Amino acid sequence: MAGTGGWREALSVYADRRVVLILVLGFASGLPLLLVYSTLSAWLSLEHVDRTAVGLFALVQLPYLYKFLWAPLLDHVPPPLPIGQRRGWGICIQLLLVASIVAMGTLSPTRSLFAMAVLATIVAFLSASQDVVIDAYRVELLGQDQQGAGGAVIQAGYRIAMLVSGAGALIIADRFGWFAAYATMGVLLSLGIVAFLVAPEPAHPATPRRVGWLDETVVAPFRDFMDRHGWAAILIFVVGYKLGEAMAGAMATPLYIDLGFTPKEIGYVSKGFGFAATLIGVFAGGSVVARMGAVRALLLCGLLQSAGNLFYILQAAAGHDLRVLALCVAAENLTGGMAGTALIAYLSGLCRQPFTATQYALLASLAASGRVLFASSGGALSKAMGWEGFFLGTTLVTLPALILLLWMHRRGAGGRPTLR
Repeated sequence: MAGTGGWREALSVYADRRVVLILVLGFASGLPLLLVYSTLSAWLSLEHVDRTAVGLFALVQLPYLYKFLWAPLLDHVPPPLPIGQRRGWGICIQLLLVASIVAMGTLSPTRSLFAMAVLATIVAFLSASQDVVIDAYRVELLGQDQQGAGGAVIQAGYRIAMLVSGAGALIIADRFGWFAAYATMGVLLSLGIVAFLVAPEPAHPATPRRVGWLDETVVAPFRDFMDRHGWAAILIFVVGYKLGEAMAGAMATPLYIDLGFTPKEIGYVSKGFGFAATLIGVFAGGSVVARMGAVRALLLCGLLQSAGNLFYILQAAAGHDLRVLALCVAAENLTGGMAGTALIAYLSGLCRQPFTATQYALLASLAASGRVLFASSGGALSKAMGWEGFFLGTTLVTLPALILLLWMHRRGAGGRPTLR
């Protein structure tokens, strides 16, 4: 019964008002992404924009990778709205985002392609900046015992928003036009403004004075992180933890197509089983963090994430079998969601005020670098190794990161309370 009570207590954290607010902010954080990615690509393609130009629009997403460069300004420069550092910047950025998204909907790709590219870049920049503020706000608002739940709900809100701004926006555009689709997304984004208005402002201590503004704003966050024991090992671990999942995920759809699945079959299974399994995974991961602590949760969820890649081998052996496809998609999304929540909780525990925005943005960018830099080798490796050999490799490639985590834990790397 004691164990049951412990898990019940771990699950009860999701009822906290602050955690619910983070869910809404996670929705606001995820909503703009597809509006400058796949939804925008669909719009351009339907308007018969040249395929080369459509491909170049992917460059507007660069702000998501480099948001840590201007994160120090959001940490220290006072916002135009004097209602707190996080809430003030959050609401200002969201108001600009709503206006920019609605403005995109008024344009015609065939007549105003350059203007659309400029606006899409502005939306991506504002969206990345919003992510910086919301991540910092989440870390500062929630206690150490709530970071797992915070990581779960931020992912859940983000995933729900991507479904709305992806499939939802396409359905609205098909019936009522693209302006209606983008205007609706702008209205939905205002939920984030409401959340910030009713939310409390976390304490935000002043930066200790050193040499000058540049030093304390730009240099100090990185110096603070590098002053910790084992900081280089932490960075290596962050890059490697989800590397295997990223490599496998990049080649999942080519595997399915090679086995004879149609895009319609892949879409239905991914949107149905995949979406549900991800939501279950992120909340389960948050409960595991609350029950076991960040390090043990990272180890358990990391092992499960690696094991999830073995289902691709089962799929390759089974061939065109929809039941195995559903199992494969569910297993990958369930374990990936759990590992993602554990990693977010760990990264959150590494951040220190008053540098939260800068340090989390840097760590999050490093965590994404595996997907961007290394997953691109998946095509060549799968051709050389075959499907079974490739996915076995993606199962094993994360193990060094887990061994490194154990090594860091034994030597107290990072020195944070969540490393227990």
